[in-house]
Amino acid sequence: MMYPYVKYADDTEVVFSNVYIENDVECIDVHFERPSENGFDSVRIQLPTYKLTVWEGNYSEEEIEFFKQVVQSSADLFYKYAKEGGLKIA
Repeated sequence: MMYPYVKYADDTEVVFSNVYIENDVECIDVHFERPSENGFDSVRIQLPTYKLTVWEGNYSEEEIEFFKQVVQSSADLFYKYAKEGGLKIA
């Protein structure tokens, strides 16, 4: 299950997964995606390692660094909301 987190002005949407166990560690995938002429540009970062697991399309190095900062600064929120079944948006 993926839960919505935020949508940026360039139409990049951020979603995050449920918590899952990998090698006895609680993990979450944070996925960034925006429409492009060829489909979608996509980046996925895994918590807690901050490993980039997907990079497809035309995101710049600066955008990737921004995404990493978003994930690092919001890691506690991703874990909290993943365990609660997503954000409760009215």
